[in-house]
Amino acid sequence: MEIPEIETPRLRLRGWREGDVERMAAIYSDPEVVRYLRPLDLEGTRKQLLGFEYQWQERGFGLWAVEERTSGRLIGRIGLFHHADWTASQHDAEVGWTLARSSWGRGLGTEGGAAALRYGFETKRMQRIISIAHRENLASQRVMEKLGLHREGETSWRGIPVAWYVISGQDWSRRED
Repeated sequence: MEIPEIETPRLRLRGWREGDVERMAAIYSDPEVVRYLRPLDLEGTRKQLLGFEYQWQERGFGLWAVEERTSGRLIGRIGLFHHADWTASQHDAEVGWTLARSSWGRGLGTEGGAAALRYGFETKRMQRIISIAHRENLASQRVMEKLGLHREGETSWRGIPVAWYVISGQDWSRRED
């Protein structure tokens, strides 16, 4: 499956390219970016990007590479993915993002997240999308709330305390009207 390209006012969500591995590894090398994530080296990043492409092939959705439209610079990843080991709720996908620190505080996570949700609900006809963040990652939780997700609860997942949020296709449709 060819990964669809989506443009928003400031972002381009696109498929992954070989040259993206080094840039994503550089983003992941920032301790603040990976504060709530598993740090990855170059080889780990390469494997992760292959996993993103695999999800696109297997499920018809996945994580996009995110570029700034004006500069063409890769600033992170945004999209939909599926965790086989998430059992706290029924869902079609999780929406998530990781952006370079230089891109924080500008509403880009919200802008890209909205594009991913629109793709999930309107193109893939999903019924329920969740988002998971470390309990202390308040910035991501604020993005979730701006996107219209509501807090469903807290749990421990993979040994990490997480807050999880949800939005239904019906709630998304009401927001878009």
